[in-house]
Amino acid sequence: MAKLLELPGNPDVPVTLVKSTRARRLSLRVSRLDGTVRLTVPPRCSEREARAFLTERADWVRKHVANAPAAAPLGFGSTILFHGTPHHITKGAGRTVTVADGQLLVGAQDDTVRPKLKAFFKHEARRRLTDASHHYADRLGVTINRISLKDTRSRWGSCSSAGNLNYSWRLIMAPPSVLDYVAAHEVAHRIEMNHSDRFWAHVARIYPHHRDARKWLKDIGPQLHAYDV
Repeated sequence: MAKLLELPGNPDVPVTLVKSTRARRLSLRVSRLDGTVRLTVPPRCSEREARAFLTERADWVRKHVANAPAAAPLGFGSTILFHGTPHHITKGAGRTVTVADGQLLVGAQDDTVRPKLKAFFKHEARRRLTDASHHYADRLGVTINRISLKDTRSRWGSCSSAGNLNYSWRLIMAPPSVLDYVAAHEVAHRIEMNHSDRFWAHVARIYPHHRDARKWLKDIGPQLHAYDV
């Protein structure tokens, strides 16, 4: 059960209060993706206790909220990552999006730039992730089923026990090596539905440089969610 609180100040900070049967203590989390604040408490914790806990840690909360990536508005003249490289968004001819010389040429009016870019990114992400997923599945000798794209914030990909793969379409903004790693990671779950040493051995076999890709996602990945597509 969730409830919205506010940390008073200038400005006020909205905080989602969640009572969880799995919580053994009070804990605060500030999302690195968008700065949203979540306070999780045990079921018997009173709202008064929760507010006192939040007030005691007000400076910590404000510091981390301030460090979260700010939303980057998109339009003609702005810049966005594509395949890990900054591209300038420029007005193009026709109705499509084309890539040339570090530019994304968008055939659109000002108010349709974002939906045009999103459709283009999702199309390119599906093409690349489908190819990469089948490539690594062949390497491991496993099968995969449906591939879905979402705008997930908690994870870059997932694999169900039925072999259905889910990916964040924002991976098309990352370097190709990072997208390939995520595909290899999820396909490896077709053998090990865990993150055991055996699982990582399978990942390393088909994608030896996975540590570099994981570091990029940890350090730079949150910035991909800052683009207001």
